[in-house]
Amino acid sequence: MSQKNETTILILALVITIGLLVTGFWVFNRVINPQKTQPLPPFTGRLEKRISLGNKILVNQDRNPNKEAGVTAFAKGDFSTAISQLESSLRKKRNDPEAWIYFNNAKATQNNPLKIGVSVPIGGNLNIAKEILRGVAQAQDETNNSGGINGMPLQVEIANDDNDPSIVKKIADKWVKDTKILAVVGHNTSDASLAGAPIYQQGNLVMISPTSNAKKLSGIGSYIFRTIPSISSEAEVLARYALKTNRLSKLAICADSQAKASQSFKEEFIAKFDNEGGEISQIACDFSEPNFNASAVISQAVSDGAEGLVLAASVDKIKRSLDISISNKGRLSLMGNSTLYTIDTLKFGQADANEMVLAAPWHPQAIPDNPFPKNARNYWGGDVNWRSALAYDATQAIIAGLNQDNTRQGLRKALSSSQFSANGATGKIQFLPSGDRNASSILVKIQPGQSSGTGYDFAPLPQ
Repeated sequence: MSQKNETTILILALVITIGLLVTGFWVFNRVINPQKTQPLPPFTGRLEKRISLGNKILVNQDRNPNKEAGVTAFAKGDFSTAISQLESSLRKKRNDPEAWIYFNNAKATQNNPLKIGVSVPIGGNLNIAKEILRGVAQAQDETNNSGGINGMPLQVEIANDDNDPSIVKKIADKWVKDTKILAVVGHNTSDASLAGAPIYQQGNLVMISPTSNAKKLSGIGSYIFRTIPSISSEAEVLARYALKTNRLSKLAICADSQAKASQSFKEEFIAKFDNEGGEISQIACDFSEPNFNASAVISQAVSDGAEGLVLAASVDKIKRSLDISISNKGRLSLMGNSTLYTIDTLKFGQADANEMVLAAPWHPQAIPDNPFPKNARNYWGGDVNWRSALAYDATQAIIAGLNQDNTRQGLRKALSSSQFSANGATGKIQFLPSGDRNASSILVKIQPGQSSGTGYDFAPLPQ
């Protein structure tokens, strides 16, 4: 082989080697170290596919021939057929909140209805989306069957936002421009609500979130409200339990650095626990860490002398919280925020989550004389959780406000009044000047039971 050919081959080999190294470095940063990647691009899809008054099915899991025929008839303006078909669908599956809402929307069409929106994460967390929809659907049905709002029935337009801030912004902009929409129930995560809040505020459209409790939402605008108690209340009741009742002097805490509500809870809990004389372990535990290792977290916490572990979960990191409970093997007392109060915690946590204590806004047994839990069981065939209750409250607050004034500005004025109150699933609904709910959190414990169908239930703890 000539020297010229050898040189050419060496140069070619060098180029290939450099190329492989560059590619490997790029893959390492993209796959092994994904927190350095760029954020997801803004939503550019068709918004019409995500919003429905009754003309399309958004919850594909709950499709059946009658429901499909009902929405087809609704889209054509054949409301009598839509009512008949949706009623048949509900006889087959009574606990379908989407069908309930479309059924009532179809019945309301000819009677000068008042319209609101509800935005939920159907493609982000279907269970949570349906929990919120159940509360809205029940409030709508009860109101329309009792004469409506000053004689006018309530219609509810559903949007699927996937808990994606870029989609939320598009939905908020659409609803602000639709003058028939008088208020919005939503959104689910604090990140989603924080994305939509400035748009609603600028457009003079009331938004009431049943589930977003990040501190940054407090006082963000005069049109922004929430029915969930403050995150400070949630952190305080859990910190007091850990230190005073459970006698735990040192705790570790896991949170999601990419979720504002999770970070808010962590900050509030540390402040409350420290103020009462407790100590927080300095071990690092971030649910968003790409190499998150539940077993290592438990070992490090035990080695650092922690007696308990607080799980400040975010909606999309619930599984990682349950991985912690599986790895724990009873070594640490487990506690968590209200995000973990979901059927998935019972279904997948099972014995590993037994005895875990959570802060929560509500429990069916929390207010013995309140008719909501019994009524909810009649609608849905079982107990509902706090998201349904607080979505019900958000809708009831809107209904009470619209009874006073059915304009956007009038509704905001009614809700902001110190004299305003409405009766809801969680008792009296009143708002502070910041838009926050004037209420406090409670505690629940996971224990064996038959109500949920999983073998485990959430049970209220004495306050």
